[in-house]
Amino acid sequence: MYAIGCDVGSQSLKGILLDPSGAVVAEAAAAYEVEYPHPGWAQQDVADWRTALGDVVRSLLGKGAIPATDVGTLGLATQVDGLVAVDADGEALLPAIIWLDRRASAQVGAFDALDRSTIRRITGLNLDASHVAPKILWLRDAHPDVFERAAGLLLPGSALVAWLTGEQVLDHANASSTLLYDVSDRTWSAEMLDATGLDTHRLGTICAAAEVAGPLRPAAAEAIGLTPSTRVVVGTGDEHGASLGAGAIREGIVVDISGTAEPVAVAAPKPTIDETGLLETHAHADPRVWLIENPGFVSGGSVRWFQDLFGGAAFADLDREARTSGPGSDGVTFLPTLSGSTAPRWNDRARGVFAGLSLNHDRGAMFRAVLEGCSFALRDIVDRLGELGLGADEIRVVGGGARSRLWLQMKADVTGHRVRVLADDEATALGAAMLAGVGAGTFADLDEAVTALTTLDPVAYDPDPATSAGYADAYGRYRGLFDAVEPEFARLPG
Repeated sequence: MYAIGCDVGSQSLKGILLDPSGAVVAEAAAAYEVEYPHPGWAQQDVADWRTALGDVVRSLLGKGAIPATDVGTLGLATQVDGLVAVDADGEALLPAIIWLDRRASAQVGAFDALDRSTIRRITGLNLDASHVAPKILWLRDAHPDVFERAAGLLLPGSALVAWLTGEQVLDHANASSTLLYDVSDRTWSAEMLDATGLDTHRLGTICAAAEVAGPLRPAAAEAIGLTPSTRVVVGTGDEHGASLGAGAIREGIVVDISGTAEPVAVAAPKPTIDETGLLETHAHADPRVWLIENPGFVSGGSVRWFQDLFGGAAFADLDREARTSGPGSDGVTFLPTLSGSTAPRWNDRARGVFAGLSLNHDRGAMFRAVLEGCSFALRDIVDRLGELGLGADEIRVVGGGARSRLWLQMKADVTGHRVRVLADDEATALGAAMLAGVGAGTFADLDEAVTALTTLDPVAYDPDPATSAGYADAYGRYRGLFDAVEPEFARLPG
């Protein structure tokens, strides 16, 4: 039987079709939009995810020239840190509050009974409005009627699986983004639940990512172009799926997931806690390891914002123009903090900054500064991983940013590490397909899936010593700028 893996991201849904031997035979994608109805808010219509899933599945069937009855298993790797309130039929009661949303900043105060170090020790996470529990508390405060009616308070992947199968489930990786999960004991935390007054009966049952949640319900099967004989696995989060796709189920591989946000992660044999708070500790889709990560600064989102700012400028044109400036972008510095910062420090009040602009600068210099700012944030994270003994000589870059040779070389030069990319750049969908393949029995386990599907491009990007001085100076300006303007972020409108 064939298996389908899908990446349900912030800007699009991407899918991969595996044949019974485990080979990739087709890929497809469908785009959708993010809504920003108020400052700091970011939400999506759940119906858009469902429509995109149906479009992608039908496209995969067409490209693979197979009937729907040949698809045995479907797996999803979905954006984390979101909230979807659903009724008993799995229908969304409000738009999905996604990871980028900051509306729950006030609800962070509900955790005042616990100090931040205790919260980090239990959950592995920073106390931050991006996580799920504050969003649930916002829903309880702002829409008590919806909160009471909701049969499920689910993450995006759980909401889709509930609609597809009728089962409310989530894997350990998704559960570990809620602020309600004990990352060491790998179960819901009684202490965190007590602090919030929440319970688990509407959060979903925690299961293994490759476990089968159930078969497709007839209505859902018809909606997405499959049959009720197709089974759906529990699935995982998008950075966890991307880490699977990149082969990061063992130590020594740093994965740089260059999407709308840019999570940076490495597998670890134990739940290492970063006391500085730069890195968080998550469960992984592979139950043998944990994922130590920074959940992502706004990277591809900054690029897309810049493109839109200049009338929908093509990335290829901007990439070419950026090459006319050298390391340091002719003195222009950009902070990739358009929706808060997670590097070099977490600050949800932070906003984007350009500095050093002169009349001689053009959009090429500005765009190069955007790429450099994101590369400097990557260095912050990679350096901290090294300090914790979790670094590696090689960084594997996946996602849209892996298509820019300029950016890849820049990341190698800025971090001082070799950079590699996958032969197939849809790592998240590939990871979801691995889980579907394990669930289908195509692969005996994730080790076999990684061996079969993770293939690196032969081209490697090594640090260029000739650029080291220019980037070192520019990185110093970037850190100095952040330090200088950070106090002013508190003065900005919330």
